[in-house]
Amino acid sequence: MAVATKPLILFISILLLLSINVISKETQTNLQELELEEEEDLSFLEEPEPESHDQGSEEHDFENYDDLDDFTGDDSSYDESEPSNEAEVDDSHVVALNNTNFDEFISQNKYVMVMFYATWCGHCQALKPEYAAAATELKEEGVVLAKVDAGEESDLAQKWNVEGYPTVVFFLHGVDKPYNGQRNKDAIVTWVKKKIGPGVQNLTTTEEAERILTSESPIVVGFFENLVGTDSEELAAASKQDDEVSFYQTSNADVAKLFHIDPQGKRPSLVLLKKEDEKISHFAGEFSKSAITEFVYKTKNPLVIYFTRASSSQVFENAIKNQVILFTTLKDTEKFLPIFQEAAKDFTGKALFVYVPMDDEDAGKPVAEYFSIEGDSPRVLAFTGNEDARKFFLEGELTLKNIKSFGEDFLQDNLKPFFKSDPIPETNDGDVKIVVGDNFDEIVLDESKDVLLEIYASWCGHCQALEPTYNKLAKHLRGIDSLVIAKMDGTTNEHPRAKSDGYPTILFFPAGNKSFDPITVDTDRTVKAFYKFIKQHAAIPFKLQKPESTQKAESTEKSESTQKSESIPESSNQDLKDEL
Repeated sequence: MAVATKPLILFISILLLLSINVISKETQTNLQELELEEEEDLSFLEEPEPESHDQGSEEHDFENYDDLDDFTGDDSSYDESEPSNEAEVDDSHVVALNNTNFDEFISQNKYVMVMFYATWCGHCQALKPEYAAAATELKEEGVVLAKVDAGEESDLAQKWNVEGYPTVVFFLHGVDKPYNGQRNKDAIVTWVKKKIGPGVQNLTTTEEAERILTSESPIVVGFFENLVGTDSEELAAASKQDDEVSFYQTSNADVAKLFHIDPQGKRPSLVLLKKEDEKISHFAGEFSKSAITEFVYKTKNPLVIYFTRASSSQVFENAIKNQVILFTTLKDTEKFLPIFQEAAKDFTGKALFVYVPMDDEDAGKPVAEYFSIEGDSPRVLAFTGNEDARKFFLEGELTLKNIKSFGEDFLQDNLKPFFKSDPIPETNDGDVKIVVGDNFDEIVLDESKDVLLEIYASWCGHCQALEPTYNKLAKHLRGIDSLVIAKMDGTTNEHPRAKSDGYPTILFFPAGNKSFDPITVDTDRTVKAFYKFIKQHAAIPFKLQKPESTQKAESTEKSESTQKSESIPESSNQDLKDEL
């Protein structure tokens, strides 16, 4: 019995030794972590912060340069807390959906269009009456138009990837398809009817033809021997490729005449009509889906879009993103617009040519300001669209040859982009460095520095609330040579590496790694939280020194504490030890 017990005792002893060793290592690790925390006491960073620390950013409903005059910079002009005094709209045929009834409603209805909106969104308010009118008209087609308040139903908006307002989605037998067409009743109705019915409508009477000629643009009309067969099928297939154009077919010679088709000519014939100056485009290619699709794509837009609020959707909702833009005063229109129109003929289907009267207060002036156009001199610039947002200016005289050459260089990416910039500050010695477009590379892209950059707007309430915290952070870190705390006014400065989705946007550029995208700072907006974020992501290690005032205060406290302990009677000291 004794012999059998010895191995057991030995085994238990080994287990105890191993356990003690593990506990000892854990204790040592915990002590090391405590020592690290004691080495860098951040308590002095935990001073009371300003009361307002809204984590949001002001992301006004700017889709592109047409939205600039929706927000002038005056805080009173854009108050999200107060609903606008919009006219009453009868939207009784628009169904309100929420998280509890959304899925069931979509599954029970074959055709549903849903508008995700925000109550403060100006574009949503403008769309509301058009959407309601479309709902009334489409009701007879078995189509239901619905709406979702994305502010109240944030989970639902997130599920359907809503990133801006309004977002409109069409559900066909439960399958979703985004609607990116124009925001008016006719465009919505035409688009939906094309989705739920045949892509091509038959025209049999001159009365129908005259109604379409006066109410729709652009339209495509095919003239056939028969309304069924291979030619009709090719046209129908092409119609499915374009959501912006209405397609019709006829075999009636009188109807064909109204659309400027020679009834004695060959069949099939095809024509595209629009309301702009170059009203008629005749198709002369092979009668196939691909050839018709290419013809429509190239000819459906006007040679030059005259920019107004009403025509803005032709630019911003167009599949062609590259734009060449002419700016003149209204009195110079007749002198330069014909030259511009002639140049545009070489770029059909490749780039949009847009004319902006820069002294038009309603639309032209805000666009000119957005592109930093000053004075009355005519200018031509190229623009890559809102997603890329690079700008290029034509230098020299506005001649036909120069505009064509400029357009070709633009499409071949042979031009140097222009970026807005405030003047470089004469002195930049503050705790927070001032960054502008022209010194961005020097300060932010300095490979020897870790850089924290705030992109702000002077009118932004969130930015104003953040400023005291940001200044305090910079003050604490000003003695660290490898670290720069900086800010840039995003409304007056641009740089391809400074992308902002709203204000403020805070980006971190690690040292030695500036060729990669910066890190978006997503943390609490307190001095301590910012410091910990920087400490974690900085490429160059550093240690924060306590302010002298804090060190003196702690020294005084320690001295007073020592004096008090020395005055405690020995018995009290012993009692304290026993208690510990």
